[in-house]
Amino acid sequence: MVYVLGGYQSDFARNWAREGLSIGDGFVETVRQGLDATRLDADEIESGHVGNFVGDLFAGQGLLGGFFAYVDPALDGLPTSRHEAACASGSVSVLAAAAEIEAGRYDLACVVGIEMMRNVPGQKAAENLGAAAYQGREFGDAQFLWPRAFSDLAEEYDALYGLNYDHLGRIAEINFANGRRNPAAQTRQWQFGPKSFTEDDEANPVVEGRTRKNDCGQVTDGAAVVFLASESRAREYAAKRGIPMEQLSRIAGWGHRSAALGYRDKRRMAGDSPYVFPQVKRAIDDARARAGVSSIEAIDAVETHDCFAMTEYMAIDHLGLTAPGEAWKAVEAGDIEIGGKLPINPSGGLIGLGHPVGATGVRMLLDAHRQVTGQAADNQVEGARRVQTLNIGGSTTTTVSFIVEQAA
Repeated sequence: MVYVLGGYQSDFARNWAREGLSIGDGFVETVRQGLDATRLDADEIESGHVGNFVGDLFAGQGLLGGFFAYVDPALDGLPTSRHEAACASGSVSVLAAAAEIEAGRYDLACVVGIEMMRNVPGQKAAENLGAAAYQGREFGDAQFLWPRAFSDLAEEYDALYGLNYDHLGRIAEINFANGRRNPAAQTRQWQFGPKSFTEDDEANPVVEGRTRKNDCGQVTDGAAVVFLASESRAREYAAKRGIPMEQLSRIAGWGHRSAALGYRDKRRMAGDSPYVFPQVKRAIDDARARAGVSSIEAIDAVETHDCFAMTEYMAIDHLGLTAPGEAWKAVEAGDIEIGGKLPINPSGGLIGLGHPVGATGVRMLLDAHRQVTGQAADNQVEGARRVQTLNIGGSTTTTVSFIVEQAA
């Protein structure tokens, strides 16, 4: 089993370009802060992994593993690699690092998720992020591709089950409220009015189709780092620093599935499944099966992918909190709020906290770790001991889910 020693998340409200910083500067600063936060020495790290989607397009920078050598001289020579799976890039990098540890190659790995996205105009950012769609085959008429894609998902849910925008607005409102409590959230100081989460075209204008401004996850500069270890190294780490094992967590289960690149191809291949995205459901169930978790009642909180409010609406039924098409029941009952049956995105999620694409999966794992070890401060879910993450790339082309538990 793979253990999480801790990590660090940058302040997602920062604009690195305005500060005169490069993506490499953000990388180095984040890893150094992570080493300090976990009281690790650089020479203890044996392997480095980077989750990043479009550093090449936004920053003109590839080969990001080379930045480890600038963190500390001890990391010059570290074996490193970069992993790309669109918005699931961070989780795929965690999977790769965990596999190395489980294989016995290394005992302690550093995993960094990073993206720099606020250094270009909004239309250019949308074009860059469109690289995760099937080029030349879909959404060619959309100005903003991903808001359009998840507008189509809203249309599909409406046709299948019925859909009330009030429920999407409430999902966004909850995530922004959670983000206000998070000192690293991009939107923690944002202000909203009484119509901000309604279909009011002035207070909450349409971006594409059925997707409105406040339904959207944020374009964000940011990075997150976690340190993963084998059980023997984790116990050694805890003993050396006088830390009880309960302050560490472990990855108890994981699920990883891929589907066709095109949105319509996914829907065609889903056949008569009651779930809109069967591979998302399979990834969720695989993670629980590997963790020995038989039902959603054993999960205390979820960090899920809410690139749009509609994405979270879909996740609610795929997670099993409701039957397919009935996510509105969980929203109306308050089940997804902190203090509810299954708090979703107590961190604020991609809408409230921010979405530096390559960092999101790593950040989710870090927030799950903080929850189960009681270190989530004002975003803490009382009594949380087991948290599930759900991270998707593209229109659910890649889905990764982890079950994180308090170490014993």
